[in-house]
Amino acid sequence: MDSQERSSEEAEGAKERGLVYVWKAGSCSVTPERLPGLSGKTVLQAALGIHHGLLLTEGGEVYSFGKLPWRSGPEECVNSPVLESTLLGHRIITVAAGSFHNGAVTESGVVYMWGDNSAGQCAAANQPCVPQPQLVSICDSETSPLLSVRILQLACGEEHTLALSLSREIWAWGSGCQLGLITTTFPVTKPQKVEHLAGRVVLQIACGAYHSLALVQCLPVQEMKPIPERCNHCSQPLITMTDKEDHVIISDSHCCPLGVALSDNQPENHIFCPSSDTPGGKSVTAGQSENCQKQLVEQHRLVDLESDGPSGLSSSDGREDSGISSSGNTLFSDKKEGKEYLIGLSDNSLNESLNKNISTEPEQPSQEEQLSACIPGPPGSSTSTLNSLVASCASAVGVRVAATYEAGALSLKKVMNFYGTSSSEPGSQSGSRSPGPEALKDSREEQVRLESMQGKKSSSLVDIREEESEGGSRRLSLPGLLSQVSPRLLRKVGRAKMRTVALTPTYSGEADALLPSLRTEVWSWGKGKEGQLGHGDVLPRLQPLCVKSLDGKEVIHLSAGGHHSLALTAKSQVYSWGSNISGQLGHLNSPTTVPRLAKVCGDGIWTTAAGLDYSIFLADEKDFQPGLYYCGQETSTENNLNENSCTKSPVLLVACSKIGYISNVIAGGDNCLALVDKNVMGYIASLHELAATERRFYFRLSEIKSQVLRPLLGLDNLGNANTIQLLQEMASRFSKLCYLIGQHGASLSSFLHGVKEARSLAILKHSSLFLDSYTEYCTSVTNFLVMGGFMLLAKPAMDFLSKNQELLQKLSEKNEENLQLVEVLNALFFMPFGRLHNYARTLLKLATCFEVASPEYQKLQDSSSCYENLAVHLSRKMKEAEYTLGFWKTFPGKMTDSLRKPERRLICESSNRALSLQHAGRFSVNWFILFNDALVHAQFSTHHIFPLSTLWVEALSEEAGNVNGLKITTPEEQFVLVSSTPQEKTKWLRAISQAVDQALRGTSDMILYGAGGNVPRQEPPISRSAKYTFYKDPRFKDAVYDGRWLSGKPHGRGILKWADGRMYSGTFRTGLEDGYGEYRVPNKALNKEDHYVGYWKEGKMCGHGVYSYATGEVYEGCFQDNMRHGHGLLRSGKLTSSSPSMFIGQWIMDKKSGYGVFDDITRGEKYMGMWQDDVCQGNGVVVTQFGLYYEGAFSSNKMMGTGILLSEDDTVYEGEFSDNWTLSGKGTLTLPNGDYIEGLFSGEWGSGIKITGTYFKPSLYENEKDKPKALRKLGILAVSPDEKWKAVFEECWNQLGCESPGQGDRWKAWDNIAVALTTNRRQHKDSPELLSRSHTQTLESLEFIPQHIGAFTLEKYENIKKYLIKACDTPLHPLGKLVETLVAVYRMTYVGVGANRRLLQEAVREIKSYLKRIFQLVRFLFPDLPEEGSTIPFLTTEPKGRRSFCSGKSDSRSESPEPGYVVTSFGLLLPVLLPRLYPPLFMLYALDNEREEDIYWECVLRLNKQTDLALLSFLGVQAKFWPGTVSILGESRKVSSNTKDACFASAVECLQQISTTFTPADKLKVIQQTFEEISQSVLETLQEDFLWSMDDLFPVFLYVVLRARIRNLGSEVHLIEDLMDPYLQHGEQGIMFTTLKACYYQIQHEKLT
Repeated sequence: MDSQERSSEEAEGAKERGLVYVWKAGSCSVTPERLPGLSGKTVLQAALGIHHGLLLTEGGEVYSFGKLPWRSGPEECVNSPVLESTLLGHRIITVAAGSFHNGAVTESGVVYMWGDNSAGQCAAANQPCVPQPQLVSICDSETSPLLSVRILQLACGEEHTLALSLSREIWAWGSGCQLGLITTTFPVTKPQKVEHLAGRVVLQIACGAYHSLALVQCLPVQEMKPIPERCNHCSQPLITMTDKEDHVIISDSHCCPLGVALSDNQPENHIFCPSSDTPGGKSVTAGQSENCQKQLVEQHRLVDLESDGPSGLSSSDGREDSGISSSGNTLFSDKKEGKEYLIGLSDNSLNESLNKNISTEPEQPSQEEQLSACIPGPPGSSTSTLNSLVASCASAVGVRVAATYEAGALSLKKVMNFYGTSSSEPGSQSGSRSPGPEALKDSREEQVRLESMQGKKSSSLVDIREEESEGGSRRLSLPGLLSQVSPRLLRKVGRAKMRTVALTPTYSGEADALLPSLRTEVWSWGKGKEGQLGHGDVLPRLQPLCVKSLDGKEVIHLSAGGHHSLALTAKSQVYSWGSNISGQLGHLNSPTTVPRLAKVCGDGIWTTAAGLDYSIFLADEKDFQPGLYYCGQETSTENNLNENSCTKSPVLLVACSKIGYISNVIAGGDNCLALVDKNVMGYIASLHELAATERRFYFRLSEIKSQVLRPLLGLDNLGNANTIQLLQEMASRFSKLCYLIGQHGASLSSFLHGVKEARSLAILKHSSLFLDSYTEYCTSVTNFLVMGGFMLLAKPAMDFLSKNQELLQKLSEKNEENLQLVEVLNALFFMPFGRLHNYARTLLKLATCFEVASPEYQKLQDSSSCYENLAVHLSRKMKEAEYTLGFWKTFPGKMTDSLRKPERRLICESSNRALSLQHAGRFSVNWFILFNDALVHAQFSTHHIFPLSTLWVEALSEEAGNVNGLKITTPEEQFVLVSSTPQEKTKWLRAISQAVDQALRGTSDMILYGAGGNVPRQEPPISRSAKYTFYKDPRFKDAVYDGRWLSGKPHGRGILKWADGRMYSGTFRTGLEDGYGEYRVPNKALNKEDHYVGYWKEGKMCGHGVYSYATGEVYEGCFQDNMRHGHGLLRSGKLTSSSPSMFIGQWIMDKKSGYGVFDDITRGEKYMGMWQDDVCQGNGVVVTQFGLYYEGAFSSNKMMGTGILLSEDDTVYEGEFSDNWTLSGKGTLTLPNGDYIEGLFSGEWGSGIKITGTYFKPSLYENEKDKPKALRKLGILAVSPDEKWKAVFEECWNQLGCESPGQGDRWKAWDNIAVALTTNRRQHKDSPELLSRSHTQTLESLEFIPQHIGAFTLEKYENIKKYLIKACDTPLHPLGKLVETLVAVYRMTYVGVGANRRLLQEAVREIKSYLKRIFQLVRFLFPDLPEEGSTIPFLTTEPKGRRSFCSGKSDSRSESPEPGYVVTSFGLLLPVLLPRLYPPLFMLYALDNEREEDIYWECVLRLNKQTDLALLSFLGVQAKFWPGTVSILGESRKVSSNTKDACFASAVECLQQISTTFTPADKLKVIQQTFEEISQSVLETLQEDFLWSMDDLFPVFLYVVLRARIRNLGSEVHLIEDLMDPYLQHGEQGIMFTTLKACYYQIQHEKLT
């Protein structure tokens, strides 16, 4: 409530909302009176019983008035309301009143009940009445622990109460079958769940005296279950097909005969007796004439199909329940009643269909059906057995069936006439004499009984006209059964039509969640004696059953009176059924057991209330002020005679219109009550106006939908599939909008019943729903218009439309004479947009009721402008569509077809010759048309389309002589347009720029605020994303590019797909692939694809990449101009395939050329040497897995020329070769024992060799000299180490920007490094998993270049060393990449077959070559670094101590003669390189020294068996150096004769660490530390300073070496020897190393016994 209202109300001293007026029921001339004693409280809700009422006020308080017999004392009958004090403090949100009991629900969902409890209706056990509100506990026993159920709504009848829970389930208590519980013990005082509706969403409940109603949401389409073949209760077929002599009967009206006991007092049951079984297998009840009966049954069966047929089967109906699910669960006490029910049902409908022709009272048939008529759904799962039955038999028996129907119709007409008279008897009788109420009641019962009897025999008086009119949507099989049915028709139905569109929005999406659903069903149960259940009979129901005839009627509210029921639909119509003794149904003077329309004169009913024997309707009047209509008992008190009569139709209560705006009415027993609001500042009136106009609007939309749109969709020959699709799209969007408006109307009605806060209006809260629906509909309707849809429709629809001229004029509100059909249709389908202005206006009206500063005002104001802007925007869209349509009418026909698209709109065109092509021929015709998505250049008979998203326009400058020129750039064309005047040029430039900008932004350009089109737009961006198909570029012809563009060329990231399946995805630069990208080429023959990932330059593969061939080969390495060029690795085949091999080395122009290593895994051979044009050519080495070694010359893949061949047992051949392993020519063969043969050799190694030559047995002294000779020569014929892997180093130099090694600009090199690091990092940003945290830190630290200004110092040297270690840690740095590649090639060479001891010297030389070449790179980057072998002076030269091993003072680094640090490539680079190359290298050492080490190891093991003292004495260590005590596990012990492994333990431990280090420098440090440890322990023993002599030291060191038990000591020694810094050989470490070496040889050779 806003402030102005509040102030004005207080001035008047009374609230202006929720005023309560009461009047006596039973008369049409009443004057409502204010209920006294509420002292200005706003009443939100009221409920009435038979003699009492309840009120709920805004504060959540409850008041009672009337006769309250459950209260004791004076309060038993009160006229002014009394407060229910027990409920104070519980905020009550809703109240309900039964005949004599009450209920209330609190905010937290707790229920309180009080009043009469004789039938347990207050849920209190053994208590006849409950005087004060008492809490009712409702617990769900299925949950554990027990959860209390929260309740939303209550409904009370005479002896029962229903509650609707938050989870939308019904709970019941009290007595009677109306509870819907599976029990026979009453009263039920503990609330129980109605299981039959569990799992369904119940929207509302209502209780009559002895019956119950529930409004249930339909199941969504996807839950539509396949229809079972058999009933799950009695297992009989649900659909039967019986072939008689002359016709076929198909029926799905199966009624399950099991289950319910009827109430006893139903005399009519005893009239019937069971008769023989019918073909359906169910017993039929026979009446007077057996014969007539049988004939009729067959006809019901037939007709039944049409009328009450499978409503749930029509596929576009989003509902599960067909006749089956309802009847399948209907329970009957025996087969007889089931059958009667069945017959009654089918006859009602039959009668209905006939009645249509004979009925005297013309009733407008309700066109409420689901708009899916005349278009059967696609045959899907839902087209059940029935459908296939019908289809199969329809064509076979077409003619016969039709004939039978006509016969049936004739005989039924007679029956109808017979009953027609009887139906008027009670009416005439009550007209002639006025019987008392008793007599009336009798006649009513009589009539109902008569009706039910007749129903069982043949046909009833029930009117289901509405249902029949809805037949279309139900009719799955044979249409128009009672009209002339032709076989052609039957055949037509047998085929499913191609065209299908569900006009009922099947979505239950956003709108259904936010607004009341219209897709509802009505379920009823309880006593049905008066027909109040609506199932077409008077039987009771113990369980809820769906009222089929209300399916699809969009019921939004139910009311239940004493013995009648009302259902209010979204279309503001009311269906009523049940007792009509007082005329309370609002139509004819007879009861009805099936819902029928009540006739209320008002404009649209939006609230109903059902009392004991009357009904009240609240309907809109002309001025939007609601009018009250009453129908029921009419008591007039003239001449003091109480005369009772009934209202013939609902009567307007005039007095009620004067009291104000009625927001709700409540009906009870004696009294009626209305809640009224006064119209302060026009606020209430505006709300009522909004609601009333919305409901009327919905009615109109529904009418258009059912009476225009559906017939149109049903017409044949609507044109091509395209138009039909557009029409369908328009229809479904129209339906969606229509459904939304219906929902909104319903939500406004319930809004008026509530607090009426402006901010909770749906058009405010959920405005986007409305804006979107209108926009979508506008798009589809304008698309239809542009394609000339309305003109196309006019022809086929001509005859339908001319028949319904008035209807159309009424709906379109155009009254001019001779209107064009097209215009009428236009008006109809564009009509909804006017509604947006109304929303805007109403919201503005509401806003004026608030203060300008208030948030409500702001919100209403904003929303209003939102709707207004949308209206303007949409009207602009419609104008554009009409302009475009006009253009197409004048455009030459041939081009129209290809250019005309639904979404395409015309912006401007140059038919006035205002624009011409520069340099065009004199006679050429150039016509330029600008659409919203393309610029079209049309000539005589051809035209070209330039999509706007890839079109760039710029104005040419004047001085170039291009007056008024516009330059147009597209991906494959560039041309200049010349305009006639500067104004034209500006106009076109602006139009094209705007259109391009619009096309790039997409169509969702809804401008909510500000004026839309007049804002000058910015220039469209030069760089943009777009999709384009090339049409003439030779390389890209027919390829589709999707990605970034810059001024007409692909530039940036994009994807290019060729027509033949090739695809490139990556970066482009000015129209060509450039940068990193992925490329796929399909290989048709192998049905796989080639796949390249890597770098490109100017449209070609260039740089590093990985190419996976369809054949299974993979190349990883460098490319240039689409060819393999540079260093690369080629893997052929998997290890399991037929010929797996691997090549790593240099490529030139797609061929192997230069140095390379080829590993033939199948043959177990590895070639390391020179290549040319894909073959081995030049010097090379081959090793095999059998230990053969060859080095020498190769020619075209064969060993040809001079070479050396060694076998595993050291047999050597030097000489000429002619083929692989084939000796041919001069040579020398040396045997392992030194004997040799010289001469001519021929034959293959290993398979017998012919020799012509001389055998030499050298003397012993020669032997020593000659034996190593052959082995010394190894490596001479191999490729020199510096020739190897040149490509790898060249690649690194190139990356640094140098043409050849050492030639280039150092700063440029540093720039290149920085660029490489940042681009690589950026690339990896997309996939962070590739970069670990430490990796990222490494990259960050590499961004700082070590500075070196001034003299070069050791600190700078250390910095360079650190930088190199980090650089080599990441492959993103050129040096790191180099090291990574070198490690890869080294391992490739010396692992596997390459692990051959003959290759050791090669491997060592290769490492030295790496060091030399990397050092050159490092010196290029750091020019201050001194050259190899120079010295860095120490800043402070330490005074040299005496060079003693034990002084420990001399710096370990200063073993060079003069003080300073020697710079060598070994010292700088080995720490980086060697750890990575160590495994293969050390393996070679181990293989080479295998024999020596075996001898050494045997010795070590033997000597280690001795105790310490024994070993020391054996080795001749002087006794003074023997330790006296040793520390074992921290305690000092004397050395005894059996002490073992304890002496010099620290030195032994130290020496053992030699195996854990990699570089020679580190290993030498370990040796030095070992010496220092020995000195330390000797010092402790001697307690005095001394100097070692080598004679003393050697035996001690030998002891330590033995005890250290180093397995591969020989390999360690040789590795240090080969790779130690040359300058260290004569220093202190050099001497120590020599000592170790001597120990190694000593152990081998000395006979240690």
